[in-house]
Parts: sequence; structure tokens; C-alpha cells
Amino acid sequence: MKTIKVSVVTPDGPVYESDVEMVSTKAKSGELGILPGHVPLVAPLEIGSVRLKKDGKTEFVAVSGGFLEVRPDQVTVLAQSAEKSEDIDVERALRAKERAEQRLREQKQDNIDFKRAELALRRAVNRITVAERKY
Repeated sequence: MKTIKVSVVTPDGPVYESDVEMVSTKAKSGELGILPGHVPLVAPLEIGSVRLKKDGKTEFVAVSGGFLEVRPDQVTVLAQSAEKSEDIDVERALRAKERAEQRLREQKQDNIDFKRAELALRRAVNRITVAERKY
């Protein structure tokens, strides 16, 4: 089966590099499925997972937004942060989720930046979901 080279890169360096059969992810414009030979494309990404089909298995990478660049023979994901599902510290993500939920509850009392807390919550929930591979 044909493959396409995929690189997931953050400011801290590469997180994932491999040849895969298919890439699926959620862009701001909607769900994208990319196969080898796809037309060139650049799209902003949502907080979510990048699903990579390889050898009959699906691997997951949690991303906190960023950009996707597609060329016929290569896909590059430039993300603020990214973690492979097996590298996610679930306990840390659960603590981040609890902190964000607490900030959202206290938002009116302490005038905490609601949007920041909401994004922190979305990132934590995404990491937990990807770690559990329930996407």
C-alpha cells in the first residue's frame, strides 16, 4: 500500500516521524483525511488528535492547535505542543483538567481570564482522551 511521510513538529523538536497510509485530523474548517498524493494544502488545526493509520493500526498524537501542511508526498504538522498517546502523563493531565475546571468555577469571583482557563481545560481533556485512545 502507498504511504506518505508524516512529521509532527513542535518548537521543542520533532514528536513523530514515520511513513503512514492515512492521516486524519480536525482543522478549523472541519475533519480532514489525507492519503498519499493529496493536493497541496495548508490548514489551521483545532485542539485535537492526529490519527495516523499504519500497518493496520492507528496511532494517536494529541496536538494543541497549530498548522497542517500537506504536499503530495509529505504531511507536516506544526503544533504548539504535541504528545504521542503513549507518552501522555494521564495523572498530570487530570490535575490540569481539575485546575482548569476550578478556575472556570471561580472565574466570577476572582475575574480570572475565562478564555485561558477554557483552553487549558480543552487541552487537558484532549490529552486524556488521546491517552485512553477513545477518539
